[in-house]
Amino acid sequence: MLDTDAIVAFLDHRPLFPGHCLVIPREHVETLGDLPGPLTAPLFDAAAAVARALEGGLGADGTFVAINNRVSQSVPHLHVHVVPRRRGDGLRGFFWPRGRYESPAAMEETRARIAAALEGGAPRAWA
Repeated sequence: MLDTDAIVAFLDHRPLFPGHCLVIPREHVETLGDLPGPLTAPLFDAAAAVARALEGGLGADGTFVAINNRVSQSVPHLHVHVVPRRRGDGLRGFFWPRGRYESPAAMEETRARIAAALEGGAPRAWA
């Protein structure tokens, strides 16, 4: 379906809906955090192209784009799910329950820990 030197896209063999595609880098990369900077644009450009193709080619109203990292990652190779969506298709946003922080202080502590990790160990693509 899409085949370049760096990226391949194909139909998922167990689709959420017909047209559900996987977009993957050819180079073995296990998680999004492992993705080399030079592959970031090709991967996400391809995912965007597939999303447009699902809307244009299948008449989808939109798409859901997702990546699992380790948890729920059935194959240890980075892959982007691009799923065609239609109004009334039965999906309700995310597939898992959403919650709230126990307090504004807990939210701030979480934000601060993430910010510190970003400052101390910037991803390779940002360095």
